[in-house]
Amino acid sequence: MTKIKKIYYSIGEVAQMLQVNDSLLRFWEKEFDCISPQKSKGGTRTYTENDIKNLRLVYHLVKEKGMTLEGAKKRLKNNMSESSRTYEVINHLKNIREELLNIKQELEFLEIKDTTEKIQNHTQGNA
Repeated sequence: MTKIKKIYYSIGEVAQMLQVNDSLLRFWEKEFDCISPQKSKGGTRTYTENDIKNLRLVYHLVKEKGMTLEGAKKRLKNNMSESSRTYEVINHLKNIREELLNIKQELEFLEIKDTTEKIQNHTQGNA
C-alpha cells in the first residue's frame, strides 16, 4: 500500500521527523532564508515538503557536519543546489549502507541456522 503524503506538516510533526525541539525550528527559521513555513493568522506554522527538505539540509550542515550557523548560511547562500545534491547523495548512500547491513544480518542468521541444523542432523545420526 502506498503511503499518502501530506501537503502541509505541523511544527510538531517536523520536529519529530528531525528529532529536534520546536524551538530549534523556529530559531532556524529566523536564521536561514531558505526556511519559510506558511503561517496562519494565529501564527501556526505549516511546513511543505520543500521546507522540510531545506530543514534537513540545515540539520545536516549544522548537526552532522558541525558547521557554524554562519558557515552553513554562507554555504547555502553561495551554493544551495550543490549542497542539496551532496546531502541527497550522502543520504542515499546511508540508506544503501543500512540495507546492506540488514542483508548481512540476514545472511549471518541463515548461516547460524544452517550450521545449527547440520549439528542437529549429525547428532541425531550418531544417536
